[in-house]
Amino acid sequence: MSICLSCNTKNNLSEFSFDINRKEASSYTIAANDSILSYLNFSDKTDSINATKGFMGTIESGEIVNDSGNVVYNMKQYDFIKGKAPGTANPSLWRQSKLNSLNGLFKVTDSIYQIRGFDLANMTLVKGKTGWIVIDPLLSEETARAGLQLANEKVDSLPVKAVIITHSHIDHFGGIRGVMKGSDTINGKIPIYVPQDFFEEAVSENVMGGNAMGRRASYMYGNVLYKDIKGTLGTGLGQTTSTGISGILNGTEIINAVEGVKDTIDGLTVEFIYTPESEAPAEMMFYFEELKAFCQSEDINHTLHNLYTLRGAKVRNGQKWSQYIDRAIYKWGKDVKYSFGSHHWPTWGNEEIYKLWENQRDLYRYIHDQTLRLANQGYTPLEISEMLHLPDSLDKQFYNRGYYGSVSHDVRAQYQLYFGWFDGNPANLHKLPPSDVGERYVAFMGGADSLIKKAKVSFDEGDYRWVAEVVNHLVFSDPDNQSARRLLADTYEQLGYMAESGPWRNFYLSGAKELRHGVKEWDTPNTASPDMVSGMTNELFFNYLAMGFIGTDQEAVDFDYNFNVNLIDVNEKVSLIVQNGVVTPRIGALITEDVTTTVTMKRADLNRIVMKETTFEELIRNGDVILTGNEEAFMSFISKLDTFTFWFHIVEP
Repeated sequence: MSICLSCNTKNNLSEFSFDINRKEASSYTIAANDSILSYLNFSDKTDSINATKGFMGTIESGEIVNDSGNVVYNMKQYDFIKGKAPGTANPSLWRQSKLNSLNGLFKVTDSIYQIRGFDLANMTLVKGKTGWIVIDPLLSEETARAGLQLANEKVDSLPVKAVIITHSHIDHFGGIRGVMKGSDTINGKIPIYVPQDFFEEAVSENVMGGNAMGRRASYMYGNVLYKDIKGTLGTGLGQTTSTGISGILNGTEIINAVEGVKDTIDGLTVEFIYTPESEAPAEMMFYFEELKAFCQSEDINHTLHNLYTLRGAKVRNGQKWSQYIDRAIYKWGKDVKYSFGSHHWPTWGNEEIYKLWENQRDLYRYIHDQTLRLANQGYTPLEISEMLHLPDSLDKQFYNRGYYGSVSHDVRAQYQLYFGWFDGNPANLHKLPPSDVGERYVAFMGGADSLIKKAKVSFDEGDYRWVAEVVNHLVFSDPDNQSARRLLADTYEQLGYMAESGPWRNFYLSGAKELRHGVKEWDTPNTASPDMVSGMTNELFFNYLAMGFIGTDQEAVDFDYNFNVNLIDVNEKVSLIVQNGVVTPRIGALITEDVTTTVTMKRADLNRIVMKETTFEELIRNGDVILTGNEEAFMSFISKLDTFTFWFHIVEP
């Protein structure tokens, strides 16, 4: 039987059991969700009007397929999000997800059109003098191509004359080959405008921490969840990611002026401002002067964004983020008539745009400044995240709600930005790892059965955060304890049902699913696409190789080698110094003394190794890699390069 919500808490543990079925919302969850209905103004239909405004049509089948006929994006998978929110969904997130699930081609002005709901992000098409200026060509080649085709059918069949990529996250550039070919950039045929450091940041994010980030992203985006009222509703920022082919092309026009720089793109005057360390390490916003239209990139949205993303990435600076929005207000706030972004729907009219910009500016500044103020009073990040609430003037605006970020984890991000992981309490300097601390907690609480009985009482009282705290210790102490796993899963489920943040809901429900059913290996996301791998500079490539060296292995620690690598197809020389469990690459120079082995090969073959198309051993056998010197030493070195398993455990040891 399932865990009851009204059973006698005096019952013995043997008198109730746990199962692996998904549960209904508890009375506490329903009450929590109902409370938000009276707090926010759900009678305000402004967003619903704006999200449907200018609709021109969509793909009737609701499916985008690749060349093999496989579906890479299904717009109909969220058709269940209709009507009143069920008890298993926060009504505010339900409302946002309903708006995000709208898909197709939308007219912003006579010159600006958007593809929305074909992928996680938007693709915007601006009519220039002779063709399309494409802004943010989605995540996959297939979805970008489908969007461009729809615009050509519904508006005008125009050539692509320029591409603008707002920032370095893959959902905004991965589909670039769907709107242009690599050869189109030759001699500036089709310019690509990008913020400074775009290429380096885009590639490194998907390489250096790509495996762990990808696994966590499977939780954040609900990739392993059913799409229904007890599963994922989307991410709050958009619905979900496509599964087609991602690529990257380097920019031809680099924007690096924070104060602003103008250019003429296919007859239109565009002024850019560079906004690094805001929503992405490399980002920019820009204004179309003749159209009085502003591209807010992902620095202004219809949600509170992440100052730290739960998939894992560099912490963002709320102060700088706010200042960039204020710069836009100062430069264009009096004149702008249309404001559109890389996610969500546009805003029309100067008065409404000005209000949106001001409130989003103040949102990030408030979180940044008040976190720092309270930290300087001696409060810790967990304390501040509980203490800090937005003023009603900000909090009751739907576009400031935490559908993607949250005040709670954004506060902790700003603390981390300045002070790092340590909160100053010596008890937290050298904490026990989860499995060890779990054993001790269980012992202190009188053993597993005692802990579960006490936790069950708290569960029946709706004290879910506390149940998650204590039962998590038992799961990490004894991951085979099925009663603990199922109680913790039921707890995560209720917390997910209450979450207003799409990623929080997805994390909770993904954890619940894996506790109940174990880790199921789905198709593994491939961040190491051919474009990504070939786009790695030699410095990044060999730093990635050095990161994968198992320097904790005693045999590896004892290595003392000097390797020279001649990359004959790119005419680059690299040396690798291996000692003390560390690999130190030197790019552009060879070691002249005590050389252990010299390796002669093509960089293209290194790329093939990373993409698992071949191995060093195979290349050596085929004569594509030539070793001179101590071949055995080099092969020993290669044997100490780690491989990463994508489906590692998250909610259990």
